Amino acid sequence: MAKKMYDTPMLDQLESGPWPSFVTGLKRLAKDNDMMVDLLGQLEESYKTKKGFWKGGTVGVFGYGGGVIPRFTELKDENEKPIYPEAAEFHTLRIQPPAGMHYDTKTLRWMCDVWEKHGSGLIAFHGQSGDIMFQGIKTENVQAAFDELNENGFDLGGAGPALRTSMSCVGAARCELSCFDEARALRTVINNNLDDMHRPALPYKFKFKFSGCGNDCVNSIQRSDMATIGTWRDNMQVNEELVQAWVAKNGKGELVNQVINMCPTKALSLKKIGGESKAEGVVAVKVDAEDCMEIDNHNCVRCMHCLNVIPGGLLPGKDKGVTILVGGKGVLKIGATMGTVVIPFMKLESDDDFEKLNDLARNILDFFAENALEHERTGEMIDRIGLVNFLEGIGLDIDPNMVAQPRSNPYVRMDGWEEEVAKWEERKSA
Repeated sequence: MAKKMYDTPMLDQLESGPWPSFVTGLKRLAKDNDMMVDLLGQLEESYKTKKGFWKGGTVGVFGYGGGVIPRFTELKDENEKPIYPEAAEFHTLRIQPPAGMHYDTKTLRWMCDVWEKHGSGLIAFHGQSGDIMFQGIKTENVQAAFDELNENGFDLGGAGPALRTSMSCVGAARCELSCFDEARALRTVINNNLDDMHRPALPYKFKFKFSGCGNDCVNSIQRSDMATIGTWRDNMQVNEELVQAWVAKNGKGELVNQVINMCPTKALSLKKIGGESKAEGVVAVKVDAEDCMEIDNHNCVRCMHCLNVIPGGLLPGKDKGVTILVGGKGVLKIGATMGTVVIPFMKLESDDDFEKLNDLARNILDFFAENALEHERTGEMIDRIGLVNFLEGIGLDIDPNMVAQPRSNPYVRMDGWEEEVAKWEERKSA
């Protein structure tokens, strides 16, 4: 029989609103688990005092240097005994999920059984690095829990100054907007660099993320040190019948207000049939008997808005690939930053393409390991040493698409200009 629940008036307030509350879930687990009873007691104390009462330590499993996040309580009485003894140790196991977060219900139920057997029963799907977060376990049970998970094919993820687990969107498995095989890209890069995940030896954490298109459903540009985002470099594909069906259902006014006027670069416009532009890259889509929507593909920045609003009517082009950005992260030393483009476009289809992606990932990881300061993310390192030095260090040529904003000084030396233009044209046609 579980321990008697503590009075938790402040936590109870979190159940009073119209939305589901995590407190309800914790109370449900607490009916059969003393660890969760004491966790609620300590959490109530944190809400009262506005203080956190967890400290770190050292907990691990044989053969690994990372993957377990130690948590020990600091709430103790005058005799140094934990006030909430069942939650005095509340460690987390970070476990690598399948790429694209694909599970069947049998696997999910099995995971729940494993964690109820060894830990608190509390699982988070997923952390920002992609890990399955098995939260709440005592030190004595950590090895047994990992062994059971590992015997069934699951491995520890990253924790500490290490490569993190990584995330990919569901992508090519289910989404018509996918521009590359996200799951293969994730597994190629992560499987080839597992040692940096299991044995932390980096200055700070490093994250890869893989998004199939500019919708960036896994926040790669904001939250990863190397973001691989699907794109295309030809004209977007058009299904005129589906566009016309959308306009017939929603009205031409909605097409103007919700699609054309929302285009950030004004690449979309509504014109009378017969008044279309004949410029290269401009495509006219007939929307009814009188008007057409004109798409200026050269000015499209792949923001995905029009493709999202008219599903199936507008789709990515056929010449698909990826854009690679480096340096995204949440707030720390220099504030939140988004990734900087280092490769505007590369194909990602053949075995050689995926090998090039892995080589680039390895070069960036090695440069980060050798040049970053302790507790410094990749974007902060680049901000400190300069993008030119970073590109030179990883062996990439400077590209006009990397320019974040125009020069304020209009005077530019033209020495060797013709040679640089020739190099740019050669890369563009590759």
